[in-house]
Amino acid sequence: MTEERITERTDAAGNVTERIIERGAPGTTVVERRGGGSVIIAIILVAMIAVVAFFMLDMNRGETRKDDAVADAAGKVGDSAKKIGDAAEKAADKLTGDEKK
Repeated sequence: MTEERITERTDAAGNVTERIIERGAPGTTVVERRGGGSVIIAIILVAMIAVVAFFMLDMNRGETRKDDAVADAAGKVGDSAKKIGDAAEKAADKLTGDEKK
């Protein structure tokens, strides 16, 4: 009859992280180890995705602010051109005597 001895080690959450099985003759030992590496990799990936998303959204906000500033400046130039056109028309009317009141 084969004798078998099993020793398990657990982490703080109660998950088995290492299992040692000793069977039969002395010197035959099977060691199974389970690590939490996949959890760490998942956390790193989620953090990287969050950082990339933050920078992309921030970049988009910068572009929007720049576009708004250009549109505002263009509007001000248009208003100024309208005022200059009105002033030129009034000056021309004064010279020709076609003043409108």
